[in-house]
Amino acid sequence: MARQLGLFDATMLVMGGIVGAGIFMNPYVVAQQVHTPALILGAWVFGGIIAVGGAFIWAELAATMPEVGGQYAYLRDAYHPMVAFLYGWVLLLVIQTGGMAAVSITFARYFLELTGMHMQDWVVAIAALGVLTLINCLGVKAGGRTQSAFMMMKIIAIAALVIGGLTLTERHMTTTTTVTDRAWSLSSFGAAMVPVLFAYGGWQTASFIAAEVKEPKKNLPRGLLIGVLGVVTLYTAVNWVCLRALGPQALAATTTPATAVMRLALGQQGAKFIAAAIAVSTLGFLSQSILTAPRVYFAMADDGLFFRGVAWLAPRTRVPVVAIVLQSAWTIVIALSGRYEQILNYVIAMDFLFFGLTATTIFVFRRRAARGAMNASTGYRMPGHPLTTAVFAAICWWVVGNTIYRYPQNSLIGFGFLLAGSPAYWYWSRKVRLDR
Repeated sequence: MARQLGLFDATMLVMGGIVGAGIFMNPYVVAQQVHTPALILGAWVFGGIIAVGGAFIWAELAATMPEVGGQYAYLRDAYHPMVAFLYGWVLLLVIQTGGMAAVSITFARYFLELTGMHMQDWVVAIAALGVLTLINCLGVKAGGRTQSAFMMMKIIAIAALVIGGLTLTERHMTTTTTVTDRAWSLSSFGAAMVPVLFAYGGWQTASFIAAEVKEPKKNLPRGLLIGVLGVVTLYTAVNWVCLRALGPQALAATTTPATAVMRLALGQQGAKFIAAAIAVSTLGFLSQSILTAPRVYFAMADDGLFFRGVAWLAPRTRVPVVAIVLQSAWTIVIALSGRYEQILNYVIAMDFLFFGLTATTIFVFRRRAARGAMNASTGYRMPGHPLTTAVFAAICWWVVGNTIYRYPQNSLIGFGFLLAGSPAYWYWSRKVRLDR
C-alpha cells in the first residue's frame, strides 16, 4: 500500500468517522433524559472525556502497531486470529454496512427534499455510493482529499450553526430547577450517556488505514488526539447553542433542534441550510466509511481468512479495489432490503463489545514489551493506565450490558450474527493450514 496520507488527512478521517448527521438531531435525546442545562452539557462533556480516553488508547495502539486493519490487527496479535476475524465478520455484514445503508437513504431523502427532484430515494442512494466507491478506487489520495473536503464543509456548517445561534437568537437558557427535577435528572444521567457515547464513537476507524499514513507512529496518534478534541469542542458548542436558543424544555420537545435554532436565526433559509448541512454530513460519513473499513477486509483476506481476491491491490493505485466494491455492493443490498434500521438495532452491543476488548489489548502489549517480546509505544501512552484503561473498557461493557437488558431480542440477534462467523472462521483457517 502507498503511504500518501499526512497528519491533516488523518485528523479529518478521525473527525469524519465521529461527526455524522446525529449532532444536528441528537441533542434532544439527551435533553429528554436530563432536564437542566448543567446536566445536559455535563453529559456531553463527560462523554467527551471518555472519547479522549479512547483516543489515547488507540493512539498508543497505533504507535505500537501501525498495521493495515488497525483494530483488527490489535485483536489478532493480542488474542487470537478468530477474535479478529469475528470483528471483521460483523463489521462487514452489519456494523459498517448497516450504518452506511441507513445513512445513504438519509442522504437521498435530504437531497431530494432540497432539489425537488422526483425519483426513488434508493436510486439516489445507490448513485452516491457508486460515485464515492469510484473515487476511492482511484487511489487513497483521491479518497483522502474527498473525505477532507467533506469534513471541512461539516466544520463550516457547524460553525455557522453556532455563530448564528449565538448572534441571531435570543437567550432562553435558564439555570434554575426544582429539587425533584434535579434528583430525577441525576438518576437518568446514565441513560443520557448512552446516545452521547454513540455520538462520540467512530475514532477507531482511522486506525484501519495505518498502512497508508506517512510516518504512522507519529501522524496517526496525533490525528486521533487532535481529531477527538476537535469533535468534543464542536459537540459542546452545538449543545450550548441549542440550550441557549431553545432552553432545556423546548430542546427536549423538538426532534430537529439544529433546524429549530437556524429557523429562529434565519427563518426558512436557516432550515434549508441545516438540511443541506445534514446532506453533506451524511455524504461525508459514507466517504469516510468507504475509505477506511475495506482495509479490514483486505487484512482478513491477506491473512488467508477471507476470499483471496479481496486482498488484491490495484497495480497502479495500490488500493484494495475488490474490498471497496464488496463493501459498497453489500451496503446496496441492505439498503434495497429496507432492513437497515433493524440491523442497526442488532449491532450496538457488538460494537461496544469490541471497543472494550480492543482497549484491553494494551495490557497484553505492555506486558510483552516489559518482557522484551515486542517494542513498546514511544511518545504516546494512555495516561493513568491501568486504571483509566480498565474504566474505559468497563464503560464500554456497561453499554453492552445495558443494551442487552433494554433490548434483549435485538441483542440476541446481533450475537447470532457474531456466532455465525465461527464456522466461517473454521473453514478459512482450515484452508490456510491445508495450503501450508
